Amino acid sequence: GVLPLPISSLRAAAPVLTNPANIHRAVPLTYEQFRYSFANAVGEEEAKELYETFCVPAPGAPLFQAAVANFNPWSETKVDSTAADRGPLLLISGEKDNTVPWAITNASYKKQARNEHHVTEIIEMPGRGHSLTIDHGWREVCDTALTFIRRFD
Repeated sequence: GVLPLPISSLRAAAPVLTNPANIHRAVPLTYEQFRYSFANAVGEEEAKELYETFCVPAPGAPLFQAAVANFNPWSETKVDSTAADRGPLLLISGEKDNTVPWAITNASYKKQARNEHHVTEIIEMPGRGHSLTIDHGWREVCDTALTFIRRFD
């Protein structure tokens, strides 16, 4: 339920959201759709490998739920950003992410940063896209997250 909705996010979600029947379906992406939404920040060869390894049809319902979250006060995607039992939170964004770009991650950060009980931090990984946890640079993302977590042991 954050307000920014960049064009790139709409384009990434279009394969699912353009057909209302997809709310009850698992929707596959073509290679071109996957390349734009997930693998835009890696080379062609790696993009094809990621597509063949990780791209599977996914349920449309979560995207429809997220799409109407700002208009539905009972949305399944609603989060209590002030919860005392939440714990520390690190939001990691890829600089070139088309699916969840900085505008969305930063809006989520601002919402979560209201939590008085626990720290909330945000970081943008330079040159990275939405595939940042599965592509060749995943170790850097992992190290970033582990460094954050170790501060709270």
